[in-house]
Amino acid sequence: MRILHTEASCGWGGQEIRILDEAQGMSARGHEVGIVAPRESRIYEAALERGLSAEALPIARKGLKGLLAMRRRLKAHPIDVVNSHSSTDSWLAALACATLANAPALVRTRHVSAAIPNNWPTRWLYRRATLHVVTTGEALRLQLLRDNGLSPERVTSVPTGIDTERFVPGDHAAARRLTGLPAGRRLVGIVATLRSWKGHRYLIEAVNGLPTDVGLVIVGDGPQRQNIESRVRELGMSERVWLAGNQRDVLPWLQSLDVFSLPSYANEGVPQALLQAMLCGLPCVTTAAGSIAEIAKDGATAIVVRAEDAADLGRGLEKVLGDEQLAMRLGRAARAHCAANFGAQTMLDRMERVFRDAARA
Repeated sequence: MRILHTEASCGWGGQEIRILDEAQGMSARGHEVGIVAPRESRIYEAALERGLSAEALPIARKGLKGLLAMRRRLKAHPIDVVNSHSSTDSWLAALACATLANAPALVRTRHVSAAIPNNWPTRWLYRRATLHVVTTGEALRLQLLRDNGLSPERVTSVPTGIDTERFVPGDHAAARRLTGLPAGRRLVGIVATLRSWKGHRYLIEAVNGLPTDVGLVIVGDGPQRQNIESRVRELGMSERVWLAGNQRDVLPWLQSLDVFSLPSYANEGVPQALLQAMLCGLPCVTTAAGSIAEIAKDGATAIVVRAEDAADLGRGLEKVLGDEQLAMRLGRAARAHCAANFGAQTMLDRMERVFRDAARA
């Protein structure tokens, strides 16, 4: 098949990484895959670095310039399926397709659980212009059926898949030597873009209430970095918090941890970082935001705490840190569940089926 991914976002996070991984996986299966994105976007540069086919288009904002550029691209290079990912590029792709003869099928992937307006333009976009909607979790799929009236046969949940052979439990001591993290501390960690809804503030406050031999590792960067740094200083935690920034390879950072925590309170599908941590056999303390409950079963594969509640998060972390047998049991169960259900090839199989069905419609 000929597949084109569109992405208007200039940011960086799980959404962009999924697009790249999916494009790379589909290319390896023999499909012709391209990506269009703004020249200034992170995903454009990352696609070129990976050797993927990428083209820069002025689609960071809604407007005539972006619409005409999208339309010219689709007209000059016929494809079978266009897969849009953010609001802006979805609108531009939908309007371009609506004005073309023999337009490709439009598949929209929804990566977050933010509510969608139920006005008539959005109903046109989702019910008529878009042939199929993919969500990154079952809770997101049900939300579209319940709140936006989409037909069940037109919405499919395809959580992000992770390389289960790469993300595995590792040598704890060797990983800490590689990352430079201290050997003698118990470490709680998070890997996430520094956005408010990821809950870093609550994690910092929760760790502040734990014994001083417990440190916090924050991997990632983003708009909340200055606020996070300020909060760490205010609480006098600078000696026990490591701000690692973005890391090209998060594996050794995960393998350095004793506990992984993702206290998100909004905008989640099934988070890639949480899947990666679970595949590394880490005990995880998280919330039920978005579709997290599909992998985090309280007391079975994770400890699930209340969102936006630093005290409850602290109790969850304390529970895991204080019970080695519980931590081992949660880690083993989490890896088994995620390896069986959330592998990269499973994601590619499901997306391939969606694309084939759309192209034949």
